[in-house]
Amino acid sequence: MNSKVSFSAASRDYQAGRYTQSLATLNQLIDTQKDAKTYALLAKNLLQLGFKTDAAKAYCLAADCAGQGAYEFLKTAAKIHLESGNDDEALLIAMRNLGKAQEDPELAFIISSIYLRRQRRDLLRPFKKVLSESQNPEHARLAALLLNDDLLDETNQTLARNLFRRYPGNLAFRFLYLVCLREFNEFAEANKHQAPIDAALAKNDIDILRKDNPFYHLHWCGNEDYNRYATIGTRPLDPATVAYRRSLPHTWSDKIRIGYMSSDFWDGHATMKLLQRVLELHDRNRFEITLFDHTLPEYLENNRTDRSRWGKIVNVYGLSDEAILKTVRAENIDIMVDLKGHTSGSRSTAFNQPLAPIHVAWLGFPGSTLNIDLDYVIGDHSVLPDVAKPFYHEKFLRMPESYQPNDPANRPQPQPVTRDQLGLPENAFIFASFNGNRKITSQVVDSWCRILKRAPDSVLWLMANTPRNKENLLERFQAGGISPKRIIFCPRAPYEQHISRQQAADLGIDTFPVNGHTTTSEQLWGGLPVLTMKGTNFASRVSESLLRAIDLPELVADDLQAYEDLAVELALNPERVAGYKQHLREKRYIAPLFDAERFCHHLEHAYELMAERAKQGLGPDHIDVPALPPRTEPFGSNG
Repeated sequence: MNSKVSFSAASRDYQAGRYTQSLATLNQLIDTQKDAKTYALLAKNLLQLGFKTDAAKAYCLAADCAGQGAYEFLKTAAKIHLESGNDDEALLIAMRNLGKAQEDPELAFIISSIYLRRQRRDLLRPFKKVLSESQNPEHARLAALLLNDDLLDETNQTLARNLFRRYPGNLAFRFLYLVCLREFNEFAEANKHQAPIDAALAKNDIDILRKDNPFYHLHWCGNEDYNRYATIGTRPLDPATVAYRRSLPHTWSDKIRIGYMSSDFWDGHATMKLLQRVLELHDRNRFEITLFDHTLPEYLENNRTDRSRWGKIVNVYGLSDEAILKTVRAENIDIMVDLKGHTSGSRSTAFNQPLAPIHVAWLGFPGSTLNIDLDYVIGDHSVLPDVAKPFYHEKFLRMPESYQPNDPANRPQPQPVTRDQLGLPENAFIFASFNGNRKITSQVVDSWCRILKRAPDSVLWLMANTPRNKENLLERFQAGGISPKRIIFCPRAPYEQHISRQQAADLGIDTFPVNGHTTTSEQLWGGLPVLTMKGTNFASRVSESLLRAIDLPELVADDLQAYEDLAVELALNPERVAGYKQHLREKRYIAPLFDAERFCHHLEHAYELMAERAKQGLGPDHIDVPALPPRTEPFGSNG
């Protein structure tokens, strides 16, 4: 066979769209002509015929023969592997050319896409700049996703600002920029760039919300109907995926095998300050507990607790979703619980594979985990009232008291502290908010201004993340007619100190639309009553849940006006607040909120109810867990 004629014929067939004929010619030719152009044409034909993995392999063979031109062939092979879902193969090729990734946005895109899916954010920093400077909108969109939770990192702020300035019409970049503005309480700038979004929503253009991040969306939007549309970074869930998982055969045992997945399995994280006692209390005679752990190594270095007390640890850090599937299936888990949802460090996308017969969302994300295959969301009647059912694809599993576990055994006891030690005025009525600064919206500040004006002998004690937050908050309070002397700032403090210092205030006042969550339960544990108001979605109903679980429903105001009126009334009648503080002291070891043993009993019963339905071949349905009889004796500091 004349090789020149054969290659020319194969090339002509390819150009004419006769891919099968071209491929047949090349298959004859390849035995005698193993060069880059032959393998490259072979790859092109395979790609057109839908054999993507084989095409990528052919490009790698072309690279082996190409000498100086090998890099472009390898990059193309990596791109095809990425598009085909072959992350391991794509990453292997890309890492062989890592030195070029900080200059070539296409290679940076491949590596960053995979690392982001595997939550290896610690490795993403070198690629932010080249991606954000690329003219390819896909690269810019990925750069936006590289923004991590460390919004105090100047590179993150610069990234968000530059992307928005380059693409002012891009809604995703507008939402991203707003995240940074809210983080630093840049109220005027945030309101300016929020205005077009509000105007679009006023015209019922709800689709714009699809460009918002599900987690940060909650910080400004309390509309539970709208919350369903904030889906950027997620992919629509195929109903066939759900049906396939539920149809798989499964072997049950005498014990129910529970799998928890999280990146927060270290004792310094807020989740474990809530959850670790419940994990310790799980009845090992009835349940097997496995923790699928993708915690960052640097956090584990700071852990001081024996994590084996929580359950069997299975490390899935850095694994692909497919590798996680194999790992979880090897443990034959009955009920798989996602503790992250749409929060930083999540691997929720792994739940779009058949990990277990039952998939459950709990604790991490205060809302529906959009586009993730989950059967149930664990809540309670406060955070998940009946009116919320149309806005969730998950069925409600409602605990009888609060959905939030709390740990009375490992959490430090509040120690005596004086106002003088903290630099606080002795005779003023002290309102306090220790919520994250991003939760303090301009509407919240305006409400607090009205409260302070009506309660003239009061001050407000706030935690400020940075001098920039402090400056912006003071400016807003001054614009609302409040003297800077009435606003007292404190920095973050070690956990033990923070638990103790809270009691120096008179009344905690909540934020909206995102309440204090762990923050509120910490205040109640520290002896500080908290005032909140009825919310309109999960994130804005959490404090109500916690207050009801410690028998203080009267601190849940019906609306904003009632919230302000009650705040003023309590400031003018401090003896009522003293009564609430006494109530907290008396109820700490009786009320359900801090009764980890009681909570664990209810949770285990919930798991049994879920499992029983599945064993009978029944699909998920709403479940309300019945309550144990009320406790009359203290359960003690050891749970």
